[in-house]
Order: sequence, then structure tokens, then C-alpha cells
Amino acid sequence: MRVQRIPSPHAEKIQEPEVDLSLLDPLISKYRDKKGNMIPLLQGAQSIYGFIPRGAFLKIARETGLLLSEMYGVATFYAQFRLQPVGKYIIRVCHGTACHVQNAGSITDALKEALEVNDGETTADGMFTLESVACLGCCSLAPVMMIGEETYGKLTGSDAVKVIREIRIRESRGTDKSKQP
Repeated sequence: MRVQRIPSPHAEKIQEPEVDLSLLDPLISKYRDKKGNMIPLLQGAQSIYGFIPRGAFLKIARETGLLLSEMYGVATFYAQFRLQPVGKYIIRVCHGTACHVQNAGSITDALKEALEVNDGETTADGMFTLESVACLGCCSLAPVMMIGEETYGKLTGSDAVKVIREIRIRESRGTDKSKQP
């Protein structure tokens, strides 16, 4: 379960990138007439683009007969689906009970300041997306954050910012070998 986010006043300014909707054709052909096809279609679209663009919803609705309102309902209900592009690195800061009492808020605050984004936003360079989550299941490491599949525990705000700086340095040198989406 994700922590509820307050929409950013800057959200309307985000331009959705142009996408090649023909990439959906094999996916739609595979699931067009199958029962229970909505979630696999949405998952497939997100796998292709990294999020589900508006054009993908429209094409899937037009070509499968699925209702646009139902697809949006499913996509906004399940935390796995994204309606906006995300950064190369998704930073998830745990705000579950164990992390909360160990001052996870200071980690989020330090990252917001260092990255110049609010919770749920992506940096201007498209490198990082910051997310507060309800629990990462790493209570013994509290406070904790995850970047991709890598877990960082027993953090302070300055520790978290140092991790981000190290990733930026690796990226600038072209030596980042992490398993990122």
C-alpha cells in the first residue's frame, strides 16, 4: 500500500512524451478476445512504455472494446500502474511504523531538498522519482529506502543524499551497472 500523495500543483505542466502506439499491436493481438484481459493489457502497455500513456488507453479501448472508465479505474486502484513517466531510478522511502519512529521523514526531506522534487515527482533530468511508501518489509533495517532492487538501511538524511550523489557520479562516468528498469 502506498502512502497517499497530494497532487503537485505542477502536475498539469508535465507533457506526456510521444509514444509509438504500434508497439501495442502484438500485445492487443495476444489478449484481444481473452477473458480477463484488462490487467495483462495494462501491464503489457506499462512494460512497453514504463507507464501507461493516455494514447495506449485509447487504443486498447478502441481495439478491444474495454471501457476506458473501467481501465482507468483499475489503473488508478492498483499501485503497480503508473500514469506518468518515472525516472530511471525510483527511490522508495519507507514510512511504515518502524521507519517512522526512526525518523524516515528526515530522509524524505533531505532527498526532496537534494533532488528538488516533492514526493511522487521526477527530477527534471528524468533520473530519479521519489516515492514514500507504507512499508518495504525491512523493519530491522529501519529507516530504509530502496532504489530499484537495492536496499539501504539504518539511514540518515545525509546518508540517503550520499547514495544519490554516488549514483549521479556513476551515471556521469557511464559506469552504472545497476539493475534498473
